[in-house]
Amino acid sequence: MARLAFIGGTGPEGTGLAIRFAKSGHAIYIGSRSEERAAETVAKIHEASPGADLYGGPNLDGALKADFVFVTVPASAHAELLKELEEAIADKIVVDTVVPMSFEGDDGPVAAMPEAGSAAEEAASLLPNAKVVSAFHHLDAKQLQRIDRPMQGDVIVCGDDKAAKQKVMALVDEINYVRALDGGALKNSRFTEQLTVLLVHINKIYQAHTGIRVTGV
Repeated sequence: MARLAFIGGTGPEGTGLAIRFAKSGHAIYIGSRSEERAAETVAKIHEASPGADLYGGPNLDGALKADFVFVTVPASAHAELLKELEEAIADKIVVDTVVPMSFEGDDGPVAAMPEAGSAAEEAASLLPNAKVVSAFHHLDAKQLQRIDRPMQGDVIVCGDDKAAKQKVMALVDEINYVRALDGGALKNSRFTEQLTVLLVHINKIYQAHTGIRVTGV
């Protein structure tokens, strides 16, 4: 089993993914700028998955020790944090789940893509030695935390390093009833990230927790 670090892992997405992968038997590290919040999240995951191999602490320690580094921070903290962790991450596999969006008035979120084109491409530009893969944009964070219920949906995985992408896809397939689909090059991440913004609007309209399922594959 692998060592998975969730950078900014105290938020809903990081917590939900950590719960699911703790259940699969992986060693989980919850990283945060606040060690107190990291400890609280570790305790929460222990409740959902007793006996799991769990640790928590500063983001830097997780980046140093993990096999996979999951980036689950708010988009506003994305670039700054990755600059801080570049040396610690080195050539590891980085799984970027971040969706750049902003909220304007009462109309809900709008995509706020960085100059690089997507959060994942921004990560690749800031982490030149890492193998950056984007994934998990379309799994609802609240549903991920409901470990008593199976997830449903497809996860589109994009990346330029084929071996790293296959390893991330194998992790996706460990979540029951969830399927990994190869989305091609990392530059395609801009489409998966923007689609998430649309899903947020659909969730609001229908008071739902939507995902995606690709047919014909």
